[in-house]
Parts: sequence; structure tokens; C-alpha cells
Amino acid sequence: MATIHVDVVSAEESIFSGEAKFVALPGENGELGILPGHTPLITRIKPGSVRIETANGGEEFVFVAGGILEVQPNCVTVLSDTAIRGKDLDEEKANKARAAAEEAIKNAKSDLDLAKAQSELAVMAAQIAALRKFRQKR
Repeated sequence: MATIHVDVVSAEESIFSGEAKFVALPGENGELGILPGHTPLITRIKPGSVRIETANGGEEFVFVAGGILEVQPNCVTVLSDTAIRGKDLDEEKANKARAAAEEAIKNAKSDLDLAKAQSELAVMAAQIAALRKFRQKR
């Protein structure tokens, strides 16, 4: 079966690099599914989970806090400031960050403070959803 090379990279490190049969992730305008030979594409991605069906039949999950996706016929590259392997997600930490963001929304003193807090809340909600999706697959 044909495969496509996938790289998921955060600001700090390479999170995943390998061959895959299929990649699914949250595009700016909806869920994207990518197979080998996909039409070239560059788009922004929303916070959520990247699901990679590896060439050996396994699955990898990576949470991304948004970023950029580049697709070439034989290569997929996901660039994100924050990317966390599914197995490394910490629900307690994410829930605390979500609560802090909710509190920041209540206490926002300017439109900029409110926008930052709302953005953080959206990322934490997406991270918690990704964690739950990862646990369901296990």
C-alpha cells in the first residue's frame, strides 16, 4: 500500500516523523483527511488532534494548538508552536489551565485581555477533547 511521509513539529522538537497511510486533522474550514498522492495544499489548522495511521497499521495521536499544514503528494508537514503526543497529555494540568482561562475571561480589563483569555480557553478545550479522543482509542 502507498504511504506518505509525515512530520509533526513543535517549536521545541520533532514530535512525529514517519510513514503513514492516512492523516486526519482539524483544518481551518473543517476536518481534513490526507492520503498519499493528495493535491498540494497549504492551510492553517485549528487546535485539536492529529490522527496518523502509520504504515505498520498503528495509530499516533498528537495534540496541536493550531498551526500550519503543508501537503505535497508524498509529504505532509504540520508546524505548530505547541504539539504534544497523545500519551503525554495531562488532563489535570489542562483542566487547571482551562479554569485559569475562564477566570481570566471574567477578570478581563480590556478587549485584548479578553481575546487572549478566550483563545487560551479554546486551546484548552481542544486539548481536553483530544485527550478524551486519545483515551477512547486505547
